[in-house]
Amino acid sequence: MKKIKQITGIAALEGQWLRRRHFDEEVLAHVAERIKQSESTHTGELVLAVEAVMPKHEKHPHYRALEVYGRLRVWDTPLNSGVLLYLALDQRAIEIIADRGITASSAQWQQVCVRLQARLAKGDYIEGLLAAVDDIEQILQKHAPEGDHTADVLSNAPVLL
Repeated sequence: MKKIKQITGIAALEGQWLRRRHFDEEVLAHVAERIKQSESTHTGELVLAVEAVMPKHEKHPHYRALEVYGRLRVWDTPLNSGVLLYLALDQRAIEIIADRGITASSAQWQQVCVRLQARLAKGDYIEGLLAAVDDIEQILQKHAPEGDHTADVLSNAPVLL
């Protein structure tokens, strides 16, 4: 079914519709504020990127997340503590990319993705995203490098691609 949606273009329409329906200015501001609050407790720098439709040049969400990670310069933090939470709405995919300064395991990030995926599948977008930010905060409190956590290097505003 997923492949048929991709071929017919229905997935792209769904992605655009999901972004318009669930990611308005109020929701984005609320998520940005939660990210800002979260970052006051650790040295991690979280960036949320929401893409309605993945570009045709990249077929795999993980590789696209790596590309977005680089383009948004999430890696460009003094403590190598950037984390990207990437959502590809047309693919219904979630990826987390963390810089080398974060010592969390892949399994920990995968658990965040699985929980968020379950919330999104139920249509619980705002609360699901806020819970994911909270989950990431808990991981970063334990696995981000030591240092000044008052510096806010990367923007807290979610990025719509």
